[in-house]
Parts: sequence; C-alpha cells; structure tokens
Amino acid sequence: MTAPAKQIIVITGMSGSGKSTAIRALEDAGFFCIDNLPVLLLPKLTELAGGGHIERMALVIDAREGVFLKDAPRVLDEVRRAGHQVDVLFLDASDDSLMRRFSETRRRHPLAPDGTVSEGIHAEREALKDLREMADQVIDSSALNVHDLKRMVQGRFSPEPTTGPSLSIMSFGYRYGVPPQADLVFDVRFLPNPYFVPELKGLTGKNPKVSGYVLEREETQAFLEKVVDLCRFLFPRYQKEGKAYLTVALGCTGGKHRSVALAAEMVRRLSADYGRVQLWDRDIEKE
Repeated sequence: MTAPAKQIIVITGMSGSGKSTAIRALEDAGFFCIDNLPVLLLPKLTELAGGGHIERMALVIDAREGVFLKDAPRVLDEVRRAGHQVDVLFLDASDDSLMRRFSETRRRHPLAPDGTVSEGIHAEREALKDLREMADQVIDSSALNVHDLKRMVQGRFSPEPTTGPSLSIMSFGYRYGVPPQADLVFDVRFLPNPYFVPELKGLTGKNPKVSGYVLEREETQAFLEKVVDLCRFLFPRYQKEGKAYLTVALGCTGGKHRSVALAAEMVRRLSADYGRVQLWDRDIEKE
C-alpha cells in the first residue's frame, strides 16, 4: 500500500532572517515541525511518517548543516520523486538588517564564532547560494516584524485547499521603500491625498470617511476596474507557469490612506473570484 503524499515545507535562509518565527508560524498552522533536521534524514523521516496521521511537515535546514549542505538539492529531488510536495522557502534580509539584529541580541554569528558578524554573513551567503537558487519562494524580512512575517508565512502555506495561486494584496508607503516580495506594484499617488484634508489627516484608509473620499472618485473606480481586470488576466497564467504565491502591492506616500482603502477594495473584488485573499497593510501603524 502506497503511503499518502506529504506537504513538506523546507525553511532555509540567513541566520537572523526569521527562520524560528517561520517554523513557529507553521507549527501554529498545524504542521509537524522540526528545527535543524540533517537533510540526509529527510527521506527516512517521510518514510517513518508515511503510515501515520502526519500530512503536513515543516523543517529548517540552514548553514549549520556544514558539509551536508551540498546534498540538499539531491535529497529534496529524491523526496519529490517519491511523490511528496516539497516547497523551499528561503528567508533573507539585507546585510545591514542582519548586522543590526545580531547587535541587538549580542549573539555571535554561527559561521564566524571567532570573527566578525560581517564575515559570518558573507560566508553564510556563499554556503547557502545553491539553496537560494532552488527556492520556490524568497521572503526578504528586512522591513518585517515578527507578526508580519508570521502572517505572511501562514497566508502563503495555508492548509486550506485552493484552485489557484495564494494571493496577497498589500498596501505600503513609498517613504518606507517598495516591498521586495511584491510581484506587481501599482503607484496610487496620482489620487488626491486625504492627508491634506484636516478632518481626514489623523484617520486611516480603514475609516469609512477616508475610504469614501478615495473610492468615490471616478478616476479611482476606473483604476480599480483596470487593475482588477489585469489581475484576472494574469493570475491563471501565473498559475499555469507554476507560480504558487502572488503579492500585489499598492503604494501611496505614507501607506496610511489611499493605498489602504484601495487594497481593501481590491480584496473585496478579487475574493469573489478567488476565495481567500490575504490583506496586509504594511505601514499603517508607522508615523
């Protein structure tokens, strides 16, 4: 009797990029999780779990594997050929972000215990180069807090069945940078800014007064129709090419008014076609 196929999420990436947060997020979502499993043991693990009740598994593979890292692509391919669904999630962050996090925690870098953090980051990037290239999904956590990262990981690896790509709509402020994980980015700064309306300045796009101010305009409705129509055209074609996760980002100046109202409206319209669509207002809490 053939054992049922497993959904396996392999989390890898840079030290300090959020792998512990990601594995805890998947554990909370019902995955059986193992931190720092030697990659050579993965086929044996799937074999042992074959007859049990474990359907979804997540594990961390990182630079602590040392010489065994070179075996990771071969082992993952072997598990896929056994019929299991394997997704590789690579967590990354800018060197500045990683150095700041190590400084805040006062930890030594695992690949440079006697050297500098900068030397450790460089060595780790080189060691993980092949895994990053084979990753199905790369998340840059430079601008994410632990709650943002947890929400993103759970949204993209939800156990809920889906007939299309996992969709996320996010709002952001250009003053805080364009989100690196976005697949499609739309600039909505062409719309009048509620920030300059005294009674709306202190509110956000979640407030009906602000959303009404933004959405009731003829140009806003025309923009939404065109963008939603483009998304409906692109999404099935992305799916056909094997892209499982899609993030559409809408940006205004500060990420609190126009983009927030438009993102919520896009989620409402796309949910009618694609069911569960994740909403993330990245910069709504920022000053």
